[in-house]
Amino acid sequence: MDTTSTFIVTEFNPSDQELDVETALPTGLATITKRFSGAIEGHSQALFCSAFDPTHGGTYVALESFGGQVDGRHGTFSFAHAATTGADGERADGWFTIVAGSGTGELAGIHGTGDIVIDANGSHHLNLTYELG
Repeated sequence: MDTTSTFIVTEFNPSDQELDVETALPTGLATITKRFSGAIEGHSQALFCSAFDPTHGGTYVALESFGGQVDGRHGTFSFAHAATTGADGERADGWFTIVAGSGTGELAGIHGTGDIVIDANGSHHLNLTYELG
């Protein structure tokens, strides 16, 4: 099944965690809270790691836990995603997977893939291709 939603970031909380190894791009860790609306309705919390600066761009990796409903089915599940952003702000090399075995409630057994799309106006969308069972 294919479904989509729009989401907004409601909280972005950087961590003061520092690494002993310093690279050309600063490495950071944050927690993020999002709110979803549309066929995917609910909220999520994510652990977000990145190596990024606005001049060069960078890469992020996130592990996210979602609670709410997908196409009217209530439950929770986790998903992981990553992408690279160039200095021009364009996303590339995106990767997204629903964590197998993480679904609860009516979303038990959910598995599949997805994509995060950012429109030119800055709107964020989550597209899922999933199956249950």
